Amino acid sequence: MFLLWPLAALTQNAAWAGMPQYPAVTSGQPLVFPRDYGAHSSYRNEWWYVTGWLQTDAGASLGFEATFFRSRPALDDANPSRFAPNQLLFANVALSDPRAASLQHDQRVARSGFGLSEASETDTAVHIDDWSLERNTDGRYRLNVATPGFAFAFTLAPTQAVLVNGAGGYSRKGPLPDEASYYYSQPWLQVDGVLERGGDSRGNREHVRGQAWLDHEWSSAPLADDAVGWDWIGINFDDGGALMALQIRDKAGRKFWAGGTLRAADGSTHALSPDSISFTPLRRWRSPHTGAEYPVAMRVDAQDRHLTLAPLMDDQEFDSRATTGAVYWEGAVTAFEAGASTAKPAAKPIGRGYLELTGYVQRLEL
Repeated sequence: MFLLWPLAALTQNAAWAGMPQYPAVTSGQPLVFPRDYGAHSSYRNEWWYVTGWLQTDAGASLGFEATFFRSRPALDDANPSRFAPNQLLFANVALSDPRAASLQHDQRVARSGFGLSEASETDTAVHIDDWSLERNTDGRYRLNVATPGFAFAFTLAPTQAVLVNGAGGYSRKGPLPDEASYYYSQPWLQVDGVLERGGDSRGNREHVRGQAWLDHEWSSAPLADDAVGWDWIGINFDDGGALMALQIRDKAGRKFWAGGTLRAADGSTHALSPDSISFTPLRRWRSPHTGAEYPVAMRVDAQDRHLTLAPLMDDQEFDSRATTGAVYWEGAVTAFEAGASTAKPAAKPIGRGYLELTGYVQRLEL
């Protein structure tokens, strides 16, 4: 996943013409933990992104998303005001519940400071008011979100080592070396907690369990001029393996760049080259909200893995124009084993995860 950057109005404000010096992402800088679990406030943008599948005690399947974004706007660093928005925080949260027929979601935005919203530099600890994602010293994460329609109170326990993407965390997003981010994932997080649907004391509180995926990424580079958006997946395979794969699309809808990381069942990890990855739409869904068409069923070929993806439900479109400024499709999907031929139908389910589709309403501005 990539950070959505909505702050053009800030960067164009003549009063804030003293552009900060954003550090570049360069190769050969290994990630260091636990420091790199925390925020990197000098970079232009950053996010912590959690998606997962849930099972209720009654056996119902649900999907959830919680993303915290950090942005450093183009504000003159010499501005002495305590109220200057030197760091902005955003959060998007969603619940995919087939009973509701459409995605339930909410969003927040706040400037950092005054105890109301913060992102720690030392470890994962980010919050906007009472929405929070925090990593404990034992490695477990705690996610707490309460909206008018649903609430999460989850513990997410790692069961595998961090999956470092790209070359030691240096993840290319285009043909130029500076079109890159620092990027790691934590697949196979075991979820345990309480989900409330209904949003008040009369709501339906349920115990849930499941598996989740966490991405943490930071960068100062904009999306390449020739690119309009991307397709991304994070899949937990039933055999214990994991796959992160992405495709950045050009203005004609073709592959502009691609990359990924494959963890096999034995724990070995393989970086995937751009020519080893392809995304092929199998079925499109037209949003009744925006009119956009999304390839919600997709074939993904990643080296020697061949998958078809089927959505938990079609309407998983997220309209975040009130915060991050974009409309995108973010949905829970089941992965099926597919044959070497695109035309061959899916055979058996082999995992679950999330598919993200951006740039289908309009070009995504970073």
